Amino acid sequence: MRLEEFKCFCRKRIIFPLLSSMLLLLSSGLVIAQVKPPRPINVTVTQNLSFGAFYHGASGGTVTVDATGTRSYTGSVVLLTIAPFNVAIYRITGPPGTVVSLLNGPPVSLLRAGGGSLLLTIGNSLPASPFVLTPGPFNVSVGGTLTVGNSVANPPGNYSGSFNITFVQE
Repeated sequence: MRLEEFKCFCRKRIIFPLLSSMLLLLSSGLVIAQVKPPRPINVTVTQNLSFGAFYHGASGGTVTVDATGTRSYTGSVVLLTIAPFNVAIYRITGPPGTVVSLLNGPPVSLLRAGGGSLLLTIGNSLPASPFVLTPGPFNVSVGGTLTVGNSVANPPGNYSGSFNITFVQE
């Protein structure tokens, strides 16, 4: 085979079909790429939930600190002003535009050294769940409700415990 015949053979049999295939692939719009996984959010507790001081009264009731920071009561509970109360505050950082939902855990018992327990139910958040992260640190407030019994079931003292909240990045 002469050199000219070989060049012609290569163009017709190898190069043209290869170029045609590449052009067909590129023109078909079939380009596949994998999306980068989202960066995870970071959650930090900046303030703990506290119900302040109160007296349970004859029959008890509830003490609520809502997500706006307002404290209220039901039943025979008497709110005292000798100790501060506050919402739990979580600082979230993550990619702006990330949708986050909160899942509250089940009610938990707060215990007192020497006996006694109060039932804590976690309340709603502010902003309401789900929410969208904005640039910079994003604060979320969470309140709760304590169910308080009478003085026999819940003697005066400090009650403490922990609760679970799951932050779901969508």
